[in-house]
Amino acid sequence: MKSINPKNNKIIFETSNYSSENIKNILKESWDSYQNWKTISIDKRLEFLYTVAELLKAKAEILGKLMTDEMGKPIAQGIAEAEKCAWVCEYYAENGQNFLNDITIESNYKKSMVHFEPLGIILGIMPWNFPFWQVFRFAIPTILAGNAVILKHSPNVSMCALEIEKLFHEAKFPINIFRTIIADIYEIPAIIEDERIQGISLTGSTMAGKKVAETAGKNLKKTLLELGGSDPYIIFEDADIEKSVESCVTSRLINTGQSCIAAKRFIVHEKIYKTFLELFVEKMKSKKYGDPLDKENDLGPLAREDLRDEIHRLVTESKSKGADVLLGGKIVPEAGFYYPPTIVTNAYPGIPVWDEETFGPVAAIAKFNTEDEAVELANNSLFGLGAAIFSNDEEKALNIALNKINTGNVFINDFVKSNPMFPFGGIKNSGYGRELSLFGAREFTNIKTIALK
Repeated sequence: MKSINPKNNKIIFETSNYSSENIKNILKESWDSYQNWKTISIDKRLEFLYTVAELLKAKAEILGKLMTDEMGKPIAQGIAEAEKCAWVCEYYAENGQNFLNDITIESNYKKSMVHFEPLGIILGIMPWNFPFWQVFRFAIPTILAGNAVILKHSPNVSMCALEIEKLFHEAKFPINIFRTIIADIYEIPAIIEDERIQGISLTGSTMAGKKVAETAGKNLKKTLLELGGSDPYIIFEDADIEKSVESCVTSRLINTGQSCIAAKRFIVHEKIYKTFLELFVEKMKSKKYGDPLDKENDLGPLAREDLRDEIHRLVTESKSKGADVLLGGKIVPEAGFYYPPTIVTNAYPGIPVWDEETFGPVAAIAKFNTEDEAVELANNSLFGLGAAIFSNDEEKALNIALNKINTGNVFINDFVKSNPMFPFGGIKNSGYGRELSLFGAREFTNIKTIALK
């Protein structure tokens, strides 16, 4: 496995895959450790969460730079990501006991209850774009529930994967409750099929999710899939345009646009379309890209050369099919895998930047006239992860969010974000299952009914 710094295309780390024998040993050691971990009281498990949270905060700058070097994340965002991981640890340390306590059910039995029992070893197959956050938001509630976790991270962030394992060990978690393995894609099916693996959480592409679900389904293993997104943002004529533009641009460019819940499709009322577009172009133009270690830069390079080439393909093909490229849309000559903030207008269903997930700083903009038209455009996607509505008519916005938008998350007058307090996940090609909040704590448990006559 090689880690290549995307700002200069230089190899910064190499490591060998773990042997099959090594992986089998890790599985055995994790299973043995799980047998004891599941018997430890929840309040004892909580103590470990506070420790790892303090480590994350103390090392935030070091970990942020590691993310920047390995996948190109702007350094300020990398530091913030480490701090957000500390937040999820503290959130579950403060709330996990209540989430996992037995629930008494009133019935004609002498005693009846629901008990949340851990499943075993849960395999986490994680992506490169948020190399710490994606892991922690899955691993912390899963481990708190009494499970063991094995991490199979993306090949281009192996340094992050090994550092995360080190953090858990420094926090004095039992040594095999969290383990990292370095393995190729073709080795994953055999790992899933191992009887000690009782569940799989994957964050990644829709294609990867389908393959994992197929293997897991054949072996009757529980899966949680957090897949791609093409989030629509509807901007009504009564919205605060300046605040809406600020939120839209911020969301579209987070992590240099490499986020499943980034704003991707902007659906703007025709009466404010011209004003919105002028402000949007101005704001996008003001964003600087360059060395991600320079805190003055808003965007870094894309994480890999193939990712840059793919986003450029989508823009180029969209233009050939009638869309207009209003800003950007060209591969820049600098060394590294940079792509400038790009705006594509006249983008509707049938245009690649509308139909496919754009994993880079590319915004697709369409206009609408009626509310029904806006909703139809928003729902016209294979994905269903997040959406946002901008309007000063809160009653109207809430009604649309509750009854008309087909996604797992809808934010009103703000951009979509994952938050430890809220369940997170999608529908359709964006996957199924929920991370975070109470639901994430219970996702990989046996919800056991107990009744005493």
